[in-house]
Amino acid sequence: MRTKKLLPILLVLIALPAISFAQELLVPLNDDYQTDIQQVVYRSKYRFHTSMRPWIESDIAKIINLDSLKNTRRIEKRFNKRWKQEAWDMVFNKNFLSVRGDDFFIAVNPNIDFQVGNDKRSNETIWVNTRGVEIKGTIGKNVAFYTNVKENQAVFPQYLTDYSYENEIIPGQGKYKRFKGKGFDFSNTTAYIAYAPSHWLNLQLGQGKNFIGDGYRSLILSDNAFPYPFLKLTAKIGNVQYTVLYNQMIDLQSKFEENIGYERKYTTMHYLSWAITKRLNINFFDAVVWQAKDSTGQRNFDLQYLNPIIFLRPVEFSVGSPDNALMGLGASYIFGQHTVAYGQVVFDEFRWKEIKNQNGWYANKQAFQLGIKAYNSFGVKNLFLQTEYNYVRPYMYTHYQQNYAHYNAALAHPWGANFWESVSRVNYHYNRWYMQYQLNFGVYGGDIVAEDGTVLNYGGDIFKNYRMYVNEYGNKVGQGLKTNILINDLTLSWLVNPIYNLNIFANLTIRNVENDLIKENDVIFRFGIRTSLERYYYDF
Repeated sequence: MRTKKLLPILLVLIALPAISFAQELLVPLNDDYQTDIQQVVYRSKYRFHTSMRPWIESDIAKIINLDSLKNTRRIEKRFNKRWKQEAWDMVFNKNFLSVRGDDFFIAVNPNIDFQVGNDKRSNETIWVNTRGVEIKGTIGKNVAFYTNVKENQAVFPQYLTDYSYENEIIPGQGKYKRFKGKGFDFSNTTAYIAYAPSHWLNLQLGQGKNFIGDGYRSLILSDNAFPYPFLKLTAKIGNVQYTVLYNQMIDLQSKFEENIGYERKYTTMHYLSWAITKRLNINFFDAVVWQAKDSTGQRNFDLQYLNPIIFLRPVEFSVGSPDNALMGLGASYIFGQHTVAYGQVVFDEFRWKEIKNQNGWYANKQAFQLGIKAYNSFGVKNLFLQTEYNYVRPYMYTHYQQNYAHYNAALAHPWGANFWESVSRVNYHYNRWYMQYQLNFGVYGGDIVAEDGTVLNYGGDIFKNYRMYVNEYGNKVGQGLKTNILINDLTLSWLVNPIYNLNIFANLTIRNVENDLIKENDVIFRFGIRTSLERYYYDF
């Protein structure tokens, strides 16, 4: 079934008679300036399905008044002229432009990133120049729409420049054109339309990103890669939330004939979240990835994966397909009022006999995550602490045909596979002042070039065929070119407008990467003004 055939399905649903429910706009995935919302959803008072993001505003509205929450950060100043009052609120307290009627709402906000800094290693000035616009709104109380368009030029630190040259993309932001020497010129767009035909069902059609998990990273599905077309159906029945996600991905490493474009591939994902109690939540995940063409030349959307409630792995196995299936599970538990322990386990492929023998078989591909985070830590209001450990075996997310990636980037962890990583974060805010500190430390294994020039695949590059392994047994995390990475990142900022996360910031990043071949020491300073509506992962 072609992806475009899914569009009429949603359009028919939108044409149904409107039923009044709360607005269906989504909370931005960048949560750096939304700890007040997180404190609410991660409370032992509610059964809230936290692990499927972005969250829907109508779900949050069931446990707290969002308008009241936003008003707690207002900067009040009274003017005797209405236009002065409107101008003040436009900059500091409200949407930049907005219109509200009896049965509709529309808002327009700037989306900017103007920053400048210095990269000590290259001894060059770095900068970003982003101009864009965010348009969002509701029709009635059960339809929402959103679009975000950006045009960018930038000169990045040396390590990001090297990464972009090697992978032909800007991390999380797609392909680029060269701009004045070492600069990059790129643009990107996200958009969606959401519809709630009943209080238990939500449908979203869009071009964007999704995130599954309670951590900073996700080993199931993260917002690391470029936006992709998706159809998302979420049903809530009792204490269970069930989501099915149909996506179209692009493989930049496979191209059709010139001027036609890159090959497509599809994914179907099922995710069940069960709030067993107000403290304990468990969830189950499965996914399958397949190419848009087969031996006949064109396969398109496979009907066997359209069923929204079937387990994908048995289907994929039963038809003898060459597709890539993954399964996983996760859990979270709330201690006290605001302390959350969470974790994930993901299986790409495994054989129980080989796991039991603990012999490092190459095709035992698993990943797991353990973490804990706390809000209002040690009784200090607005102090957020988090520490997380991620472990991904060699050859995880790889395949002999369909890897778990999109647009030359991993769909899960940005490091790919064959690594372990520790991430610790501290976030504190007072009124509109924010301090954020992050420490990444880890080890990953890179490929090694043999004496004859052959590049040996040690399982870290998810774009390589995992059957082209070096050793069938004895594989372990960090094998190959063992690389140590340490990143310290500190950001100080003042939130200008909480509605669209406009903030003035200064950032210092100290990055150290070392193995037997290289030793990179980066000291990067930058400052500027930006709207933080998305998160980009430069910590690699």
